[in-house]
Amino acid sequence: MTVAVTGASGHLGRLVVEALARRGVAPIAIARTPEKIADLADRGIEVRRAAYDNPDDLDAALRGVTRLLLVSGTEFGQRVAQHTAVLRAAERAGVELLAYTSIPDADHTPLVLAAEHRATEQVLRAGAVPLVLLRNGWYWENYLGSLQQARATGAFTGAAAGGRIAGAARADYAEAAAAVLTSADDQGGRVYELGGDRPLTHAELADAMAAALGIPVRYESLGRAGYTAALVESGLPASVAEVFADSDAGIESGALDVTSGDLVQLIGRPAATAESVFRAALWISAPARTPGRRPIAPAAARRRSGR
Repeated sequence: MTVAVTGASGHLGRLVVEALARRGVAPIAIARTPEKIADLADRGIEVRRAAYDNPDDLDAALRGVTRLLLVSGTEFGQRVAQHTAVLRAAERAGVELLAYTSIPDADHTPLVLAAEHRATEQVLRAGAVPLVLLRNGWYWENYLGSLQQARATGAFTGAAAGGRIAGAARADYAEAAAAVLTSADDQGGRVYELGGDRPLTHAELADAMAAALGIPVRYESLGRAGYTAALVESGLPASVAEVFADSDAGIESGALDVTSGDLVQLIGRPAATAESVFRAALWISAPARTPGRRPIAPAAARRRSGR
């Protein structure tokens, strides 16, 4: 069994590589910019260069691979084509199992973020490589930008009032992926709906921030239009702000309240709490931003879609 991970220079991909190594697997870390993970190579992990839209690179990177984790790409509007290119390379390489990081209830969720995931799933299902779907829920790390806002202003803003988020630490999702990729059971055709076992409302997230920061934090629900405007004011392009306001609207409707229990079953323990993730981030964080009233864009806006 030879297991490879794409997007290994990203937060999730790197964590999956490390989780595989802890399980005694010698993973292959695939990245567009291998220089960013030179430390993994220094530790003896094989690093290969490949971009999602470069077939020649992909063919070389997937040579000899039997199991592959396709971490969803970051280039909105390009992802379906890029994911398709990875699938075709996996077919040419004879990959025996392809795992893809998707979004909860991708077939039916109203989230705008889900459109490219849904289309990718359709392409992958029609491919020749057995497929397992890792439908990752929200990362608590998505709120680290909001944590800095709360430290500076005492407030956490959003557009979801009572909806619950079954979040978990990014490392929890990485551990689940490693469990699937190394399983002796046949994983082809399986769908895992992944989310934490301690769902929180935004008001409860504010309480978790308060506990981590040691200061009072209140939650302010601005409504969808108000939150969109606030995100634009904080520096996000309008199109991106609308996507994140849409995500809050989805949270309000229950789109991220995953109840399957799949994540806990795969990792064999409770998922990390929001408070523990916030405390860990504060331990290594830079000094607080200059106080102000403008909301700070969600951390997810500065990386990718929360996958």
